[in-house]
Amino acid sequence: MTDTLASRLTDLLAPVVEAEGLFLEGIETTRAGRHSAVRVIVDLPDGPGDLDLDRIGEATAALSAALDDADPVKGQYTLEVSTPGAERELRSPRHFRRAVGHSATVTTVGDEGSDPITVTGVVSRADDEAVTIEADGTATVLRLDDIASARMIVVF
Repeated sequence: MTDTLASRLTDLLAPVVEAEGLFLEGIETTRAGRHSAVRVIVDLPDGPGDLDLDRIGEATAALSAALDDADPVKGQYTLEVSTPGAERELRSPRHFRRAVGHSATVTTVGDEGSDPITVTGVVSRADDEAVTIEADGTATVLRLDDIASARMIVVF
């Protein structure tokens, strides 16, 4: 399967995901021999909260119906619908807003004369410009432009 198929699937399925009140995070396609897989990654549109299995099930039914009607994938395939996961990468302002209330590890870009820093804690605030991480009673505000990498983490 090619990027062209993923692009066609995105065009076909984005409105379906949106109609379900969700955000299309991405589509991945794989092929192993005669078998193909279409993985649709969905999330809540914005802000904190969790996506439950009932909502994923409803989205799966709607996506399956759209794929059956359009028949864009040749041969047999498996449809997988999932979220980005508990330890997802955080790249956009929306990702950081979705992470509010969750633990994350954030590493900054090192500036001239300063080394990168890594902060691990709970995301307490996020907007289009910055994210605030609370760790050990200290709030650290980081500009999104200064972040090299960030990932939600699960703390037991």
